[in-house]
Amino acid sequence: MFTTKNILYSALTIAFSACGYSASAQDYRLPAAHQAEHSDLIAAQHNVSDQIKVQDTELFLDNLFTEEEEPELDIYTEGWDSQNVNCYRNAVVPQTKEINVSKFAMPCPGYMTSPYGYRRRFRRMHKGVDLKVQIGDTIRAAFDGKVRLTKFERRGYGYYVVIRHTNELETVYGHLSKFLVEPDQYVKAGDPIALGGNTGRSTGPHLHFETRFMGYAINPSAIFDFENQTTHTDTYTFDKRTYENARDYSPRSTKSSASLASSGKTPTTAASTYTIRRGDSLSKIAVRHGTTVKQLCKLNGLTTSSKLSVGKKLKLR
Repeated sequence: MFTTKNILYSALTIAFSACGYSASAQDYRLPAAHQAEHSDLIAAQHNVSDQIKVQDTELFLDNLFTEEEEPELDIYTEGWDSQNVNCYRNAVVPQTKEINVSKFAMPCPGYMTSPYGYRRRFRRMHKGVDLKVQIGDTIRAAFDGKVRLTKFERRGYGYYVVIRHTNELETVYGHLSKFLVEPDQYVKAGDPIALGGNTGRSTGPHLHFETRFMGYAINPSAIFDFENQTTHTDTYTFDKRTYENARDYSPRSTKSSASLASSGKTPTTAASTYTIRRGDSLSKIAVRHGTTVKQLCKLNGLTTSSKLSVGKKLKLR
């Protein structure tokens, strides 16, 4: 006697048989259409080893970061073997160039005794600044770089060092008593490179300090604020038209320039006298007015250790 359950079971068995299925779970197979699709899928797959080769992978990686891996310009080539302070005589120098001077060290803590500029007395250009040091004082590298020259010049720099820096400047340190570095040695900003002295064409212990860009002797006071022992800004823009000029960001200078601009007046000639104020020193006065401590002492009957009286006038010219 058939029950509803028997009828349903018989119907499913007939349906599975018609589709190619076996009624037994142990004899279960995929339909023929699925088998064919599966075979086609496997046949369409390629051997990975035929597509990805080690050589191709290396080539891909080599080309992936070509821009980042481009070698930096080698600044230690042009004129490197020259024995001259200016080894860029035939170089093509850009009209302007922005130079990073943020990572620096003062070459020495001494005050300025002679500024950059033309010297009437000697009828020649003074291409650096003179900084007060004692014989044996430590002289330090102004920026990171590589020593190009350590040399002696009897009628000029005396013992001197030239360093080419990673920011493309070169600095010159003259009248030294002893070298602490040698050519081709890498140095960091602030590393000791020499000891101060009084060698060469020198009238007393001091450091002659130059800053150069591709042979152009820049006014060091355009980069360094020697009074405050720092740089004026983090970048210096070299310009062929203005590289001999100093920079002065003092409130006195800013106020004076703004006043002249608003009034439409032109600057007057340099003052011949100066009234001493509280906090002044001979070195500060000399730097502000483009003269030297030695000249101030000579004009006013002073010595470098003389005490300055507030309110007293000093001759500047």
